[in-house]
Amino acid sequence: MVILDTNIIIELYKGNLKVRQKCEEIGEGNLFINSIVASEFYSGVLNKRELTLVKKHLQNFPIVHINNSISEIALNLMERYCLAHHPYIGDMLIAATALYYESAIYTLNKKDFKHIPGVNLI
Repeated sequence: MVILDTNIIIELYKGNLKVRQKCEEIGEGNLFINSIVASEFYSGVLNKRELTLVKKHLQNFPIVHINNSISEIALNLMERYCLAHHPYIGDMLIAATALYYESAIYTLNKKDFKHIPGVNLI
C-alpha cells in the first residue's frame, strides 16, 4: 500500500509522464489516497465541468478514510512538530494514515514529511 500525496494526484491529472511511470512501477493496485487528499483535490475545482473531471479522476484510487486512531496519531504529530516545522494539518493526516497502515507516501514534497520517524517516502 502506498498513500499518494495531493501533489501526485495533481500531477497525474495534468498528465505528468514521470509521475505516471513511477505509479505504474509501484503498481496500480498498490495506490491509495486518503479522504484528506481527495478533499484537497476537490478544493481546486472551479466549475461543474471540472468537478465532473475531478470526480472521474478520483475514481481511479481507493480512498482510505480517517478513523479515530489516525486522528490521534495526527494530533500527536501536530503537537510534536508544530513549533519546529509548522506542518499543515492535511500533511499530518496523510502521514498519520501512512503510519497507521505501515505504508509509504509517494510525494514530490518530501520536506513536508522527512522529519517524521517511521514515515517511508517514495
